[in-house]
Amino acid sequence: MDPDGVIESNWDEIVSNFDDMNLREELLRGIYAYGFEKPSAIQQRAIIPCIKGMDVIAQAQSGTGKTATFSIAILQQIDTSLNECQALILAPTRELAQQIQKVVLALG
Repeated sequence: MDPDGVIESNWDEIVSNFDDMNLREELLRGIYAYGFEKPSAIQQRAIIPCIKGMDVIAQAQSGTGKTATFSIAILQQIDTSLNECQALILAPTRELAQQIQKVVLALG
């Protein structure tokens, strides 16, 4: 992303509504209950490729929904019938790890 806010991407699919992302019903309820009404620019472009298992590098300003982007993609892939570790999120600080945990728990 350049300083003027132009998004550079090799992914051309933009999904402007959470309902159009084919997310599980429970996850959609969590998204709307968390307060999201429509996906941010980063979410419109990165959730689907993450769910599809593509390698994604997403860079955006603070507060744009990056944590929710990868959290939604991870939660969509979780098999709730399995009681075992299915995802690992690495964070550089304890504080960030705690923030991520709050988002994942709220959405899930």
